[in-house]
Amino acid sequence: MKTASARHILVDTREQCDELKQLILDGADFAEIARAHSNCPSGQDGGNLGEFYPGQMVPEFDQVVFNEAVGVVHGPIQTQFGFHLVEITSRND
Repeated sequence: MKTASARHILVDTREQCDELKQLILDGADFAEIARAHSNCPSGQDGGNLGEFYPGQMVPEFDQVVFNEAVGVVHGPIQTQFGFHLVEITSRND
């Protein structure tokens, strides 16, 4: 069965999401940005979501995590919770 591990940053606006993504692309540490800015409780753990299966996350999130490149920061991804940056840390296809 497919599994993946990922970390994410959740914020309220697309603009903030874009700004944080640029900081990460410019060399800022993903985990530090998550701890400082994420609205999700996982932010305190650097955005780490652990391992999960398809269907455990919202569909917009699953679509990225189970189909896009591992080790790349993806987003902004809009869900009912806000805007996410997602880094897939591993995936077992």
